[in-house]
This record gives sequence, C-alpha cells and structure tokens, in this order.
Amino acid sequence: MRVEVNGRSFEEQPRPGQCLRTYLRERGWFGVKKGCDAGDCGACTVHVDGEPVHSCLYPAFRADGRRVTTVEGLASPEGELHPVQRRFLDAQGFQCGFCTAGFLMTTAALDQDQLTDLPRAFKGNLCRCTGYRAIEDAVRGVGHVEAPAAGESVGRSLPAPAGPLIVTGTARYTFDLDVPGLLHMKLLRSPHAHARITAVDTSAALRVPGVHAVLTHHDAPGRHFSTARHEHPTEDPDDTRVLDDTVRHIGQRVAAVVAESEAAAEEGCRRVRVTYEVLPAVLDPEEAMRPGAPVVHDKDAATARISRPRDNVVGEAHGEIGDVEAGFAEADEVYEDTYRTQRVQHASLETHGAVAWLDEDGRLTVRSSTQTPFLTRRALCTLYDLPPDKVRVLAARVGGGFGGKQEMLVEDVVALAVLRLRRPVKLEYTRAEQFYGATTRHPFTIRVKIGARRDGTLTAVRLRVLANTGAYGNHGPAVMFHSVGESMAVYRAPNKKVDAFSVYTHTVPAGAFRGYGLGQVMFAMESALDELARRLGLDPLRFKAMNIIGPGEPMITANGEEEDLHIASYGLDQCLDIVRRARAEQADPGAEPVPDGWLVGEGAALAMIATGPPGGHIADARMSLLPDGGFDLAVGTAEFGNGTTTVHRQIAAAELATTVDRITVRQSDTDVVGHDTGAFASTGVVVAGKATLRASRALADLLLDFAAAQLRVPRAHCRLAEEAVLHPAGRLPLKELYQAARAVGVSFTADGHFGGTPRSVAFNAQWFRLAVDPGTGEIRVLRSVHAADAGKVMNPMQCRGQVEGGVAQALGATLFEDVRVGERGEVETAAFRRYRLPQFADVPYTEVHFMETADAIGPLGAKSMSESPFNPVAPALANALRDATGVRFTRLPLTRDRVWLALREAGVTDQPRSSNSS
Repeated sequence: MRVEVNGRSFEEQPRPGQCLRTYLRERGWFGVKKGCDAGDCGACTVHVDGEPVHSCLYPAFRADGRRVTTVEGLASPEGELHPVQRRFLDAQGFQCGFCTAGFLMTTAALDQDQLTDLPRAFKGNLCRCTGYRAIEDAVRGVGHVEAPAAGESVGRSLPAPAGPLIVTGTARYTFDLDVPGLLHMKLLRSPHAHARITAVDTSAALRVPGVHAVLTHHDAPGRHFSTARHEHPTEDPDDTRVLDDTVRHIGQRVAAVVAESEAAAEEGCRRVRVTYEVLPAVLDPEEAMRPGAPVVHDKDAATARISRPRDNVVGEAHGEIGDVEAGFAEADEVYEDTYRTQRVQHASLETHGAVAWLDEDGRLTVRSSTQTPFLTRRALCTLYDLPPDKVRVLAARVGGGFGGKQEMLVEDVVALAVLRLRRPVKLEYTRAEQFYGATTRHPFTIRVKIGARRDGTLTAVRLRVLANTGAYGNHGPAVMFHSVGESMAVYRAPNKKVDAFSVYTHTVPAGAFRGYGLGQVMFAMESALDELARRLGLDPLRFKAMNIIGPGEPMITANGEEEDLHIASYGLDQCLDIVRRARAEQADPGAEPVPDGWLVGEGAALAMIATGPPGGHIADARMSLLPDGGFDLAVGTAEFGNGTTTVHRQIAAAELATTVDRITVRQSDTDVVGHDTGAFASTGVVVAGKATLRASRALADLLLDFAAAQLRVPRAHCRLAEEAVLHPAGRLPLKELYQAARAVGVSFTADGHFGGTPRSVAFNAQWFRLAVDPGTGEIRVLRSVHAADAGKVMNPMQCRGQVEGGVAQALGATLFEDVRVGERGEVETAAFRRYRLPQFADVPYTEVHFMETADAIGPLGAKSMSESPFNPVAPALANALRDATGVRFTRLPLTRDRVWLALREAGVTDQPRSSNSS
C-alpha cells in the first residue's frame, strides 16, 4: 500500500480491518479525532483526493494510491493558514475545539451551492459546545476577535491562546501523544442490573497472545470511595470499589484486561468467564423507597455516609419556614402538579479516558480527560496509600466536560494496572461506554404546590423532590440539596417547605451535569408559577416580577438563609426588561411566515445560580516575571472550552499593564501550583480567576517596590507599563529589572489564593416565541432571546459563546435528548444515531444580551456564566408551548410524538388561538 498524507508518502500496510482514522493517528496525525467510531459526529473528517470522508468508517486499505489531507495539511507548506482556518480564528468558531478539525475539513470542501445550505452541509458534524452560531460566523467570514492592547484587556473580545493550535490540529488532547511501551486496557462489563459474582475464570483470557493481565475484584483494593470529586469528600457516599464482587447496573465494570493492543484486550474480555448469582433489581426510585424493595447498597449508614441504606435513600433534605398549610389556606388560588425530567448524556466529544505511566523517579503520572486533576490525585493517593509527591495528575486540553468529568471513572483502574505491571497503560472509553459506563444528568420527579392571593402575592410553596441517582451516589446528595436552593430562594414567600430524596436504583449512575439539579427543579417551579398566574388571570411575567428577590434581600430556602451567599450585584430587573422589550417588538418582517394552522405562543422563565458551591472551593495561582520581560502564570484549573485560560490572561494583563500575548499559562497539572479544587460549579473565573488576580497584584507590588528601591524614588512615582516600569526620569525595562533582581538573589514570583467564599449569584432570563403544528407535534422556535447578568463581562465574544452553547444544549434536553433505560435496566440509546443531539439545523439563533452590572465579590466585577444559561430554557419553552396550545406539559423531553398525543387528547385543533403572552 502506498498513500500520500499531507504531502508525505507512506507505504506501511494497515492491519486487517483497520480504519483510516487509526492508521493516520498511529502515524502522528493527531488532528484526526475519535468522537464516535460510527460516522455520526464528523470529528474524524479528512479529505481523500479532495473529498471529505469520515475516516472512522473509511477502510484504510482504500486509501491505497490516494492523496489524504488532514487538518494539519490544510495550511500551505510555507505555513500560511488556509482561508477557512483564518476565518475560524477570526470568529473564534470553537470552544473546546475537539470538533473543530472536522468542521474545518468539511467547510474547506464546500462549494458555493453547499455554502447556501449549511444545515444540510453540516449534517455529518456535531458540536456540543458552541451552539453553532460561532461556527456559522466563521464560515461566513464574520470576525469577532479584537487585537490585544496594553492595559485594555478586560472587557475585550480577545482570542483564545490555543486558537492557532486548534485550527491547525496541533492542540494536544488526552491521547494525542506517543507513549513508548504502551499497553491497552479494555473493560468487561456486567450484563445484569444486580448480581453477585461467585467465580471468575481468567485462564482463557490470559492465553490470548498479547494479554498481560486480567484484573478482577480479587486484585482491587477493598476500600470504598466515591467517583465524585468534591473539595470535601464527605459530601458523597463511599459506595464504590475499583472492581467489585457485586454489580449494581448493566454496564458496571467487572474485569480489566490489559494487552499489547486494543484488539487483544477485547478478545481477552470475550474469553473471561464470570459466574453470577443474579439478584432482584429495582429500577424506579419510588418503588426503591418502598418496604421490601431490593437493597442497592446494604452498608453501614454512618461509615458509608448513606442516609437510609435499607430504604435506598442516599441523601435527603427536609425543611420548612413558616406554615405552608396556613399559607395555602390564605391563598385565593392553589396550583399543584407533578413534573418529570429525564436522563441526559453529557455527550462530550472526547470520551472519558486516561493514560498513565511511572516516570524515571517511579512517580505515578496520570494524564486524564478530567476537570479535577488535584482532587483525582488526592483520591488516588488515598486509594493506593501513596504520598502526594509520588502521584502527578495532569490534563491536556479537555474535549468537553459539562460536569461529566468531575468524576474519577477511569484513573483508578488505570493506576491499578500501572502499579501492578510497571508499564504505561491506556484506557479510552468508546462512545457506547459513555452511555452505560459513565454518568448522566439526574432524572427528577418534582411535586410542586404553589399558592397565591388574587393580587399575585405568593403565600406558600411546597416541593417534594425525588432524584434518581442510579446505582451509585456520586453527586447524588449534593445535586439534591442544590436543586432546592436557588430555585426556591429566588422567590419571596413567607411559607416554604421541601422534602427531597436522592434514591438508589439499579440503573446507570447519574452525576454532575450543567446546572447541578437547578435546571430540573426550575422546570417545575417556573412552569408552575406560569400556570398559577394564568389561573389568577395575571400576566405571568408581571406575576414573577412581583415576587422575585430584590437587591440586598436575604436568600431563603426551606432550610433558612444561606449565610455566605450574597447578591453582590443585581441584574435580574434588567433581565426582565429585556424580555419585556422582546415581547413588545413585532415579529421580524424578514422571518419566514408561520404555516397555516400552526399555533403561536410566547413564554419566559428566569433563573438564579450561586457563583460557586457551598463549603469552599480552593484555588491557588502563581505569577512570575520571565527573563524576557514576559510573565508566567500557573493555575490549576482545567481548560475544556470554558475559556478560563483566556480570561485568566486578561485579568493578569490588566493588573500588570501588559498585553495578553506576553503571558504564558501553565495549567491543570498538580505540579504547577499547590492546589485547585477543579473547573466545576462555575468557578473557573470567579474562584480561580480571583486567585490569579491576587497573584498578579502581589507580583505588581513586588516589581514596583524593587524598582523604586533600585531607582531611589518613591514607590508612588513608579507605575507598570508594557514591558517596563515608568518613573519620573524615564522607563526601566522589565528585562533589566529581572537581571538586577537576579544579581542580588531576588526572584519575582508571587502567589495568590482564594477559598471560594463569600459567594455571589448570577441571573438569567430566557424568552421564546414559537410555533407548533398540532397535526404533527413539530415545534419551531421563531425567536430566542437570552438575558444574562454576568457582572463585568471579561470577554464578550467568549461569554456570548458560553450562553449560546448553554441554550443549545438545554434545547436538546428540552426537545429530544433522552437516555432511555429498558425493562432490564439496560441503556437503549448507546449511540449518537439512537440518542439525538442538537445538530446545526436544530439550533435557532439566540439573541444574547448582557446586563450592566459589576459584582462586589467576583474578580474585577465578574460573575459566572457557564452553567446558568442552561437552567431557564426548558421552562421558557414549555411556557411558550402552553401559551400556544393551552396545554400544560409537565414532562421532558417535549418530543414531537409526546406533544402530538397531548394535543390530540386535549382536543386542540389547528384553529388560531388568542395569546396570553408570558
């Protein structure tokens, strides 16, 4: 076989059955990504003789005699970027960047006719981060990036530092490296929802050529832990083992086979013989709480930190302020109903995985697709009785997270193999394993009862919340507690009551997901308030505005006031004003007309979220002056499209009066700083960013103090400027300052630290105008408007992308995404073509508006804006659907068949309806 790749000739024969994707990656073309191995996501797109193909489906032998171009070969031999690469840079048409190579290769092959129909052109490419608008802007040549300027970094749309690497395919993700002597791991998984392993025969597996080891529960530590990663491990139950002799869901790992190749490891898995004693299983959380139900975890409640093991209740919350029954008696109208939300998969295009080895000093080094390298190191040290200096965990660029990588799902078993075999080992999940071997969003059942007087004053709110945490309690109690926090605190009511339960079942575990429980309960709360307003004959938006919390007011849940949570800036009134203006505006005259017979409605919802978790979230940062007068910033937080790397450089540049290109960033590595809790709970800017701010200010003080002493002038007469300290007699270049300090043994390094408290809150409001076809149940979004109170917006382009991506992801969860679990407990949607993700054609343009606020707690006035856009989307769309049809939908997702059936049962026809806009 002879194939030309990016101008270079190769003659190596592919392995029998090998696809072109693996053939190219084995030869160092790491820009070709693995997202699905089924031709569904487009991340592996390359050109063969100029035609785009999904290389995961293209047999490598078919490339014989052909010319293959990967993203690395798009630029000219002289290094000049392809016009498409330049446009993606100028528009910043990416976030995590894992899908970007595929979009670039598809776009580069489009002709003029195809460019006029991008929904069809991008049918084969998926993006989970951007919401597609930035990608469309890139294709159309719409630029957003601003040029850096000294002292003017904050508030500008400055580019991501990794941008050139992303568009050239040279950004390195978890597995984009060659490791000599690498072994491959595959996992044997349980076919039963609940069973006890009585015997394991590994002899046939060990006879497979290339197999080095088969690890079972006999080889694993007996210690229990939680896969969830939190600063305080006591937030989660200790209910998990690396490999267990009891399996509690279909897909749980049973054995790990380590071999010279993935094929040998897979064959080894097929030959392991496991004898099971099948046990009764319970799949429904309501049934799991009933007397006599099968017990998922029969453990000691105190040592495992499980609330009521025999009742399958991992955590619960009960609280009441005032007297809710008296409050309902005072009400002129009471509304009560049950709302249900489904499982949703994170669907990060880079699957979970890790590669680990022992370095030259015998230190365990783990390179992982994780949001929490420091907490993962801590867990590995505890699990294997290793001191912290004997374990290093680092993350390269992470291909999407959304909370799903706030877990330790692979690092523990990979570490076990490395410590046993003393060889490098790699484990990379397949797309199917992401569905049944990782985690999902918690499905919720919420019974809500709300009462109000005729004038619109709320009198009482009561919630009964049931969260299905699946087979393990990772994040279960924390998600349950958080779900009834800001969702209740954002509204004033003298009487509030909550009964909430996080419940085990024998199903795929749930975990952290964008919004962390708030979105589920806000769907119920915002829908119920909308319905109550309609029954009172009030405008729903005016009704909500009457009852929302105001600036300076305490935030009170059913458990009382959250003492460290403050309204340090208030933009919710501005958010509602944006919605009011959108409602008042006429439809876009250029918009396509609504088809005859379709019903039109409008709906809104609001949301509040804390900028960080309770109990502390720790971040360290370190700033240093470099010999060339530039700066080195070390931070622990990970980059997975959340944009923290860009914002941290902007914060540092603002404090040091320099440009962002003069600041290099080292991050997400346990070697670079003392500690960082992790990039989750909306803390990348407001916690880690505050540590960067403090380190930058401390370094500025060191520089000015030293310069003043050198120049023998008052400190007040010195100030930092680009690459120099200015003083009355001129300028002292930072390079000279560095040399002067080095001569007397002074190092210009400063540390910054923030413990995550006190915390502030961010606000969001979403409004939709939609049309629905009662004959088919199809919903079309006619207009989407999102108002976001992010405090001082550090980077408008980037923050807008976070909002657009959050809205798009939430629309998927609202309209069609659903991890379906069968009668035996098996996941039935373990592939992208069975689990529908939003495609380019599915996502409407969302108008994003930022409020004019500045937070008193966040760094330079910033607040978080990564999770919060997700939360108001589902209720806003459900409220618009109610406005259009008169039918209240209480269950997600709002699939076409579900909508059609409900409208038929309600007798809704295609006759025009009057609108009581919300």
